[in-house]
Amino acid sequence: MTQGKFGRRAALLSGVAALASPAVLRAQSGAGGGDPIKIATLTPLTGAGGTYGPVMAKVAAAVVEEVNAAGGVLGRKVVLVSEDDQTNPDAGVRAARKLIDVDKVSAIMGTWASAVTTAVAPLCWESKTFLCTVSGADSITLLPHQGYLIRTQPNTVLQITRAGEFLISLGAKKTYTLVPQTPFAQRSIEILAEVTQKAGGTHGSQIYDDKKTTYRTEVDQALRMQPDAIFCAGYTPDTVVMLKDLYRAGYKGKILGQAYSVNQKLIDQIGQNEVVENVYTYAPSVAEGSNALERVKKLSGLANPDPYTSQVYDHTNMVLMAMAAAKATSGTAVRDNIRRVTQGGGKTVDNAVDGLKAIAAGEKVDYTGASGPCDFNDVGDILDCKFRFEQIKSGKPVLVKIA
Repeated sequence: MTQGKFGRRAALLSGVAALASPAVLRAQSGAGGGDPIKIATLTPLTGAGGTYGPVMAKVAAAVVEEVNAAGGVLGRKVVLVSEDDQTNPDAGVRAARKLIDVDKVSAIMGTWASAVTTAVAPLCWESKTFLCTVSGADSITLLPHQGYLIRTQPNTVLQITRAGEFLISLGAKKTYTLVPQTPFAQRSIEILAEVTQKAGGTHGSQIYDDKKTTYRTEVDQALRMQPDAIFCAGYTPDTVVMLKDLYRAGYKGKILGQAYSVNQKLIDQIGQNEVVENVYTYAPSVAEGSNALERVKKLSGLANPDPYTSQVYDHTNMVLMAMAAAKATSGTAVRDNIRRVTQGGGKTVDNAVDGLKAIAAGEKVDYTGASGPCDFNDVGDILDCKFRFEQIKSGKPVLVKIA
Protein backbone atom coordinates (compact mmCIF):
# COMPACT_ATOMS: atom_id res chain seq x y z
CA MET A 1 0.00 0.00 0.00
CA THR A 2 1.54 3.32 -1.04
CA GLN A 3 1.23 6.53 0.89
CA GLY A 4 0.28 8.36 -2.29
CA LYS A 5 -2.72 6.18 -2.95
CA PHE A 6 -4.11 5.94 0.55
CA GLY A 7 -2.47 8.78 2.45
CA ARG A 8 -5.59 10.94 2.64
CA ARG A 9 -7.58 8.18 4.35
CA ALA A 10 -4.95 6.18 6.21
CA ALA A 11 -5.16 6.59 9.98
CA LEU A 12 -5.69 4.63 13.12
CA LEU A 13 -8.60 6.41 14.69
CA SER A 14 -8.83 6.25 18.46
CA GLY A 15 -11.97 8.28 19.12
CA VAL A 16 -15.56 7.43 18.36
CA ALA A 17 -16.18 10.92 16.98
CA ALA A 18 -13.30 10.57 14.55
CA LEU A 19 -15.01 7.55 13.04
CA ALA A 20 -17.95 9.56 11.79
CA SER A 21 -16.46 9.44 8.28
CA PRO A 22 -14.99 6.52 6.28
CA ALA A 23 -11.31 5.82 6.85
CA VAL A 24 -8.65 3.23 6.27
CA LEU A 25 -7.61 2.02 9.69
CA ARG A 26 -4.05 0.73 9.96
CA ALA A 27 -1.88 -0.45 12.81
CA GLN A 28 1.70 0.59 12.19
CA SER A 29 3.71 -1.92 14.16
CA GLY A 30 4.51 -5.57 14.42
CA ALA A 31 3.57 -7.47 11.29
CA GLY A 32 6.18 -8.72 8.87
CA GLY A 33 6.54 -8.64 5.11
CA GLY A 34 4.26 -9.62 2.25
CA ASP A 35 1.19 -7.90 0.92
CA PRO A 36 -1.15 -6.72 3.65
CA ILE A 37 -4.31 -8.67 4.45
CA LYS A 38 -7.34 -6.46 3.88
CA ILE A 39 -10.57 -6.78 5.81
CA ALA A 40 -13.34 -4.23 6.36
CA THR A 41 -16.10 -2.96 8.56
CA LEU A 42 -19.29 -1.71 6.93
CA THR A 43 -21.21 -0.14 9.79
CA PRO A 44 -23.75 2.68 10.17
CA LEU A 45 -21.53 5.61 11.04
CA THR A 46 -24.52 7.85 10.24
CA GLY A 47 -28.28 7.44 9.91
CA ALA A 48 -30.61 5.54 12.26
CA GLY A 49 -27.81 3.22 13.37
CA GLY A 50 -25.25 5.99 13.82
CA THR A 51 -25.29 5.53 17.59
CA TYR A 52 -23.60 2.15 17.17
CA GLY A 53 -21.51 2.14 14.00
CA PRO A 54 -18.57 4.35 15.04
CA VAL A 55 -17.68 2.37 18.16
CA MET A 56 -18.17 -0.91 16.27
CA ALA A 57 -15.52 0.23 13.77
CA LYS A 58 -13.31 1.50 16.58
CA VAL A 59 -13.24 -1.87 18.35
CA ALA A 60 -12.47 -3.75 15.13
CA ALA A 61 -9.56 -1.35 14.52
CA ALA A 62 -8.27 -1.93 18.04
CA VAL A 63 -8.29 -5.72 17.55
CA VAL A 64 -6.36 -5.30 14.29
CA GLU A 65 -3.84 -3.05 16.03
CA GLU A 66 -3.28 -5.69 18.74
CA VAL A 67 -2.83 -8.43 16.16
CA ASN A 68 -0.37 -6.38 14.11
CA ALA A 69 1.63 -5.53 17.22
CA ALA A 70 1.89 -9.27 17.93
CA GLY A 71 3.19 -10.07 14.42
CA GLY A 72 0.09 -10.00 12.23
CA VAL A 73 -1.51 -13.02 10.57
CA LEU A 74 0.70 -15.50 8.73
CA GLY A 75 3.50 -12.95 9.11
CA ARG A 76 1.53 -10.27 7.26
CA LYS A 77 0.14 -6.93 8.40
CA VAL A 78 -3.63 -6.59 8.56
CA VAL A 79 -5.29 -3.47 7.11
CA LEU A 80 -8.82 -2.61 8.19
CA VAL A 81 -10.89 -0.43 5.87
CA SER A 82 -13.90 1.24 7.50
CA GLU A 83 -16.88 2.44 5.45
CA ASP A 84 -20.24 4.00 6.29
CA ASP A 85 -23.43 2.29 5.08
CA GLN A 86 -25.46 5.30 6.34
CA THR A 87 -28.11 2.82 7.56
CA ASN A 88 -29.28 2.86 3.94
CA PRO A 89 -29.30 -0.05 1.45
CA ASP A 90 -28.26 2.07 -1.55
CA ALA A 91 -25.36 3.63 0.34
CA GLY A 92 -24.44 0.22 1.70
CA VAL A 93 -24.26 -1.28 -1.78
CA ARG A 94 -22.04 1.56 -3.02
CA ALA A 95 -19.71 1.15 -0.05
CA ALA A 96 -19.62 -2.64 -0.38
CA ARG A 97 -18.86 -2.38 -4.09
CA LYS A 98 -15.92 -0.11 -3.30
CA LEU A 99 -14.64 -2.46 -0.59
CA ILE A 100 -14.87 -5.47 -2.91
CA ASP A 101 -13.76 -3.96 -6.23
CA VAL A 102 -11.28 -1.29 -5.16
CA ASP A 103 -9.95 -2.33 -1.75
CA LYS A 104 -10.30 -6.05 -2.55
CA VAL A 105 -11.03 -7.04 1.04
CA SER A 106 -11.46 -10.70 1.99
CA ALA A 107 -14.15 -10.11 4.61
CA ILE A 108 -16.72 -7.44 5.48
CA MET A 109 -17.92 -7.20 9.09
CA GLY A 110 -20.63 -5.43 11.02
CA THR A 111 -23.56 -4.74 8.69
CA TRP A 112 -26.30 -3.62 11.08
CA ALA A 113 -29.66 -2.90 9.44
CA SER A 114 -31.33 -5.96 7.93
CA ALA A 115 -32.21 -4.03 4.77
CA VAL A 116 -28.54 -3.14 4.27
CA THR A 117 -27.37 -6.71 4.82
CA THR A 118 -30.03 -8.03 2.43
CA ALA A 119 -28.76 -5.65 -0.26
CA VAL A 120 -25.06 -6.26 0.37
CA ALA A 121 -25.04 -10.06 0.81
CA PRO A 122 -25.40 -10.92 -2.90
CA LEU A 123 -22.36 -8.78 -3.73
CA CYS A 124 -20.39 -10.72 -1.14
CA TRP A 125 -21.26 -14.24 -2.17
CA GLU A 126 -20.88 -13.41 -5.86
CA SER A 127 -17.35 -12.08 -5.21
CA LYS A 128 -16.53 -14.76 -2.60
CA THR A 129 -16.12 -12.12 0.08
CA PHE A 130 -16.99 -13.36 3.56
CA LEU A 131 -19.70 -11.39 5.40
CA CYS A 132 -20.25 -11.20 9.17
CA THR A 133 -23.43 -9.42 10.21
CA VAL A 134 -25.34 -8.32 13.31
CA SER A 135 -28.67 -8.12 11.41
CA GLY A 136 -31.53 -10.27 12.68
CA ALA A 137 -34.07 -10.78 9.85
CA ASP A 138 -34.75 -14.47 9.19
CA SER A 139 -34.68 -13.85 5.44
CA ILE A 140 -30.95 -13.05 5.47
CA THR A 141 -29.66 -16.55 6.09
CA LEU A 142 -32.35 -17.94 3.78
CA LEU A 143 -30.60 -16.16 0.90
CA PRO A 144 -28.41 -18.43 -1.28
CA HIS A 145 -25.19 -17.16 0.28
CA GLN A 146 -23.26 -20.42 -0.29
CA GLY A 147 -21.73 -20.25 3.17
CA TYR A 148 -20.17 -16.80 2.77
CA LEU A 149 -22.19 -15.39 5.69
CA ILE A 150 -22.56 -15.80 9.44
CA ARG A 151 -24.47 -13.70 11.91
CA THR A 152 -23.86 -13.31 15.60
CA GLN A 153 -27.24 -11.63 16.11
CA PRO A 154 -30.07 -14.04 16.93
CA ASN A 155 -32.58 -14.36 14.11
CA THR A 156 -36.11 -13.00 14.16
CA VAL A 157 -37.63 -16.25 15.43
CA LEU A 158 -35.40 -16.30 18.50
CA GLN A 159 -35.66 -12.56 19.17
CA ILE A 160 -39.43 -12.20 18.85
CA THR A 161 -40.17 -15.46 20.65
CA ARG A 162 -38.22 -14.21 23.65
CA ALA A 163 -39.96 -10.82 23.45
CA GLY A 164 -43.37 -12.48 23.41
CA GLU A 165 -42.52 -14.79 26.28
CA PHE A 166 -41.37 -11.79 28.30
CA LEU A 167 -44.63 -9.90 27.68
CA ILE A 168 -46.64 -12.99 28.65
CA SER A 169 -44.58 -13.24 31.84
CA LEU A 170 -45.68 -9.66 32.64
CA GLY A 171 -49.31 -10.78 32.44
CA ALA A 172 -50.10 -9.58 28.92
CA LYS A 173 -53.19 -11.13 27.33
CA LYS A 174 -53.72 -8.73 24.43
CA THR A 175 -50.52 -7.86 22.54
CA TYR A 176 -50.10 -5.51 19.63
CA THR A 177 -47.15 -5.05 17.22
CA LEU A 178 -46.31 -1.69 15.65
CA VAL A 179 -43.47 -2.19 13.17
CA PRO A 180 -42.14 -0.25 10.16
CA GLN A 181 -41.78 -1.84 6.74
CA THR A 182 -38.56 -3.83 7.12
CA PRO A 183 -37.37 -7.31 6.10
CA PHE A 184 -38.41 -8.58 9.55
CA ALA A 185 -41.80 -6.85 9.80
CA GLN A 186 -44.24 -9.55 8.72
CA ARG A 187 -42.36 -12.37 10.39
CA SER A 188 -42.22 -10.41 13.67
CA ILE A 189 -46.00 -10.04 13.59
CA GLU A 190 -46.52 -13.73 12.90
CA ILE A 191 -44.21 -14.89 15.67
CA LEU A 192 -45.62 -12.59 18.35
CA ALA A 193 -49.12 -13.65 17.35
CA GLU A 194 -48.13 -17.32 17.70
CA VAL A 195 -46.59 -16.81 21.15
CA THR A 196 -49.56 -14.78 22.40
CA GLN A 197 -52.18 -17.18 21.05
CA LYS A 198 -50.32 -20.18 22.47
CA ALA A 199 -50.69 -18.54 25.89
CA GLY A 200 -54.43 -18.07 25.31
CA GLY A 201 -54.28 -14.39 24.32
CA THR A 202 -55.02 -12.27 21.24
CA HIS A 203 -52.79 -10.18 19.01
CA GLY A 204 -53.16 -7.25 16.63
CA SER A 205 -50.68 -5.48 14.38
CA GLN A 206 -49.84 -2.71 11.92
CA ILE A 207 -46.97 -2.11 9.51
CA TYR A 208 -46.33 1.63 9.18
CA ASP A 209 -44.30 4.12 7.15
CA ASP A 210 -41.25 5.04 9.20
CA LYS A 211 -40.94 8.48 7.55
CA LYS A 212 -44.17 9.95 8.95
CA THR A 213 -44.10 12.85 11.40
CA THR A 214 -47.06 11.56 13.41
CA TYR A 215 -48.54 8.14 14.12
CA ARG A 216 -51.70 9.25 15.87
CA THR A 217 -53.90 7.46 13.31
CA GLU A 218 -51.94 4.23 13.81
CA VAL A 219 -52.03 4.65 17.59
CA ASP A 220 -55.78 5.24 17.63
CA GLN A 221 -56.31 2.12 15.55
CA ALA A 222 -54.11 0.06 17.88
CA LEU A 223 -55.86 1.31 21.01
CA ARG A 224 -59.26 0.23 19.70
CA MET A 225 -58.14 -3.31 20.54
CA GLN A 226 -57.39 -2.19 24.12
CA PRO A 227 -54.03 -3.98 24.22
CA ASP A 228 -52.34 -4.46 27.56
CA ALA A 229 -48.92 -4.67 25.88
CA ILE A 230 -47.54 -3.00 22.73
CA PHE A 231 -44.37 -4.13 20.98
CA CYS A 232 -42.78 -1.08 19.32
CA ALA A 233 -40.41 -2.67 16.82
CA GLY A 234 -39.08 0.37 14.97
CA TYR A 235 -35.81 2.27 14.89
CA THR A 236 -35.00 5.26 17.09
CA PRO A 237 -36.32 8.11 14.87
CA ASP A 238 -39.81 6.65 14.32
CA THR A 239 -40.02 5.20 17.83
CA VAL A 240 -39.48 8.69 19.29
CA VAL A 241 -42.61 9.81 17.46
CA MET A 242 -44.54 6.63 18.28
CA LEU A 243 -43.88 6.85 22.02
CA LYS A 244 -44.91 10.50 22.12
CA ASP A 245 -48.17 9.71 20.33
CA LEU A 246 -48.89 6.76 22.63
CA TYR A 247 -48.33 9.05 25.63
CA ARG A 248 -50.59 11.78 24.21
CA ALA A 249 -53.28 9.17 23.55
CA GLY A 250 -53.21 8.23 27.22
CA TYR A 251 -52.03 4.65 26.76
CA LYS A 252 -51.29 3.11 30.17
CA GLY A 253 -50.36 -0.44 29.23
CA LYS A 254 -46.94 -2.01 28.90
CA ILE A 255 -44.56 -1.08 26.07
CA LEU A 256 -41.59 -3.14 24.91
CA GLY A 257 -39.01 -1.94 22.39
CA GLN A 258 -35.73 -3.22 20.99
CA ALA A 259 -32.76 -1.76 22.91
CA TYR A 260 -31.16 -0.62 19.65
CA SER A 261 -34.09 1.75 19.34
CA VAL A 262 -35.19 2.56 22.89
CA ASN A 263 -31.79 3.70 24.08
CA GLN A 264 -30.23 6.70 25.79
CA LYS A 265 -30.27 8.66 22.54
CA LEU A 266 -34.04 8.19 22.31
CA ILE A 267 -34.51 9.17 25.95
CA ASP A 268 -32.45 12.33 25.44
CA GLN A 269 -34.31 13.23 22.24
CA ILE A 270 -37.73 12.88 23.86
CA GLY A 271 -36.62 14.96 26.83
CA GLN A 272 -39.67 14.05 28.90
CA ASN A 273 -39.09 11.22 31.34
CA GLU A 274 -42.79 10.56 31.71
CA VAL A 275 -43.05 9.59 28.01
CA VAL A 276 -40.56 6.73 28.39
CA GLU A 277 -41.01 5.96 32.08
CA ASN A 278 -41.56 2.21 32.64
CA VAL A 279 -40.98 1.31 28.97
CA TYR A 280 -39.26 -2.06 28.69
CA THR A 281 -36.36 -2.81 26.37
CA TYR A 282 -34.53 -5.96 25.42
CA ALA A 283 -31.48 -7.01 23.45
CA PRO A 284 -29.20 -9.99 23.04
CA SER A 285 -27.01 -9.98 26.12
CA VAL A 286 -23.27 -9.58 26.03
CA ALA A 287 -21.26 -12.27 27.84
CA GLU A 288 -21.48 -10.70 31.29
CA GLY A 289 -18.46 -11.39 33.47
CA SER A 290 -16.32 -12.73 30.63
CA ASN A 291 -12.73 -11.75 30.00
CA ALA A 292 -13.68 -11.04 26.38
CA LEU A 293 -16.21 -8.43 27.48
CA GLU A 294 -13.60 -6.81 29.73
CA ARG A 295 -11.35 -6.55 26.68
CA VAL A 296 -14.15 -4.86 24.73
CA LYS A 297 -14.67 -2.38 27.56
CA LYS A 298 -10.98 -1.50 27.45
CA LEU A 299 -10.80 -1.26 23.65
CA SER A 300 -14.03 0.72 23.27
CA GLY A 301 -13.70 2.94 26.34
CA LEU A 302 -17.28 2.03 27.27
CA ALA A 303 -18.32 0.82 30.71
CA ASN A 304 -21.27 -1.05 29.20
CA PRO A 305 -20.58 -2.00 25.57
CA ASP A 306 -23.65 -2.65 23.43
CA PRO A 307 -24.22 -6.08 21.85
CA TYR A 308 -23.24 -4.91 18.35
CA THR A 309 -19.82 -3.66 19.46
CA SER A 310 -19.25 -6.95 21.27
CA GLN A 311 -20.30 -8.90 18.20
CA VAL A 312 -17.98 -6.98 15.86
CA TYR A 313 -15.13 -7.63 18.29
CA ASP A 314 -15.98 -11.29 17.83
CA HIS A 315 -16.22 -10.96 14.02
CA THR A 316 -12.71 -9.53 13.79
CA ASN A 317 -11.16 -12.16 16.03
CA MET A 318 -12.92 -15.04 14.27
CA VAL A 319 -12.02 -13.89 10.75
CA LEU A 320 -8.34 -13.47 11.55
CA MET A 321 -8.11 -16.83 13.33
CA ALA A 322 -9.92 -18.56 10.45
CA MET A 323 -7.29 -17.19 8.07
CA ALA A 324 -4.51 -18.49 10.29
CA ALA A 325 -6.14 -21.92 10.54
CA ALA A 326 -6.52 -22.04 6.76
CA LYS A 327 -3.01 -20.70 6.09
CA ALA A 328 -4.78 -18.58 3.48
CA THR A 329 -6.54 -15.21 3.54
CA SER A 330 -9.31 -15.35 0.92
CA GLY A 331 -13.00 -15.11 1.68
CA THR A 332 -13.30 -18.77 0.76
CA ALA A 333 -10.59 -19.65 3.28
CA VAL A 334 -12.56 -17.81 5.98
CA ARG A 335 -15.79 -19.55 4.96
CA ASP A 336 -14.20 -23.00 5.12
CA ASN A 337 -12.47 -22.45 8.48
CA ILE A 338 -14.65 -20.10 10.56
CA ARG A 339 -16.36 -23.00 12.40
CA ARG A 340 -13.03 -24.77 12.79
CA VAL A 341 -11.90 -22.04 15.19
CA THR A 342 -15.23 -21.38 16.95
CA GLN A 343 -16.77 -24.75 17.73
CA GLY A 344 -15.99 -28.43 18.03
CA GLY A 345 -13.72 -28.31 21.04
CA GLY A 346 -10.12 -27.32 21.55
CA LYS A 347 -8.28 -24.72 23.58
CA THR A 348 -10.71 -22.01 24.72
CA VAL A 349 -9.60 -18.55 23.57
CA ASP A 350 -11.30 -15.15 23.71
CA ASN A 351 -9.00 -13.04 21.54
CA ALA A 352 -7.13 -13.40 18.28
CA VAL A 353 -3.66 -12.80 19.71
CA ASP A 354 -3.91 -15.86 21.96
CA GLY A 355 -5.73 -17.80 19.28
CA LEU A 356 -3.11 -17.10 16.62
CA LYS A 357 -0.35 -18.26 18.95
CA ALA A 358 -2.20 -21.50 19.66
CA ILE A 359 -2.90 -22.13 15.98
CA ALA A 360 0.74 -21.50 15.10
CA ALA A 361 1.67 -24.10 17.72
CA GLY A 362 -0.60 -26.63 16.05
CA GLU A 363 -3.38 -26.49 18.64
CA LYS A 364 -7.10 -26.65 17.96
CA VAL A 365 -8.92 -23.57 19.28
CA ASP A 366 -12.53 -22.93 20.29
CA TYR A 367 -13.36 -19.22 20.38
CA THR A 368 -15.85 -17.89 22.92
CA GLY A 369 -16.31 -14.15 22.67
CA ALA A 370 -17.78 -11.03 24.13
CA SER A 371 -21.21 -11.90 22.75
CA GLY A 372 -21.03 -15.46 24.09
CA PRO A 373 -20.32 -18.84 22.47
CA CYS A 374 -19.95 -18.36 18.72
CA ASP A 375 -21.52 -21.60 17.49
CA PHE A 376 -23.31 -21.51 14.13
CA ASN A 377 -25.66 -23.82 12.29
CA ASP A 378 -25.30 -24.80 8.64
CA VAL A 379 -26.94 -21.62 7.30
CA GLY A 380 -24.86 -19.32 9.51
CA ASP A 381 -27.28 -18.54 12.34
CA ILE A 382 -26.02 -18.31 15.90
CA LEU A 383 -27.44 -21.29 17.78
CA ASP A 384 -28.44 -19.56 21.00
CA CYS A 385 -27.85 -16.58 23.24
CA LYS A 386 -29.20 -14.89 26.34
CA PHE A 387 -31.26 -11.71 26.34
CA ARG A 388 -31.07 -8.66 28.60
CA PHE A 389 -34.39 -7.11 29.66
CA GLU A 390 -34.43 -3.61 31.15
CA GLN A 391 -36.99 -1.00 32.16
CA ILE A 392 -36.65 2.78 31.91
CA LYS A 393 -36.75 4.37 35.36
CA SER A 394 -36.18 8.12 35.82
CA GLY A 395 -34.57 8.39 32.41
CA LYS A 396 -32.20 5.44 32.80
CA PRO A 397 -32.47 1.75 31.86
CA VAL A 398 -32.57 -0.56 34.91
CA LEU A 399 -31.89 -4.28 34.60
CA VAL A 400 -34.95 -6.50 35.06
CA LYS A 401 -33.38 -9.86 34.20
CA ILE A 402 -31.04 -11.74 31.89
CA ALA A 403 -32.58 -14.90 30.50
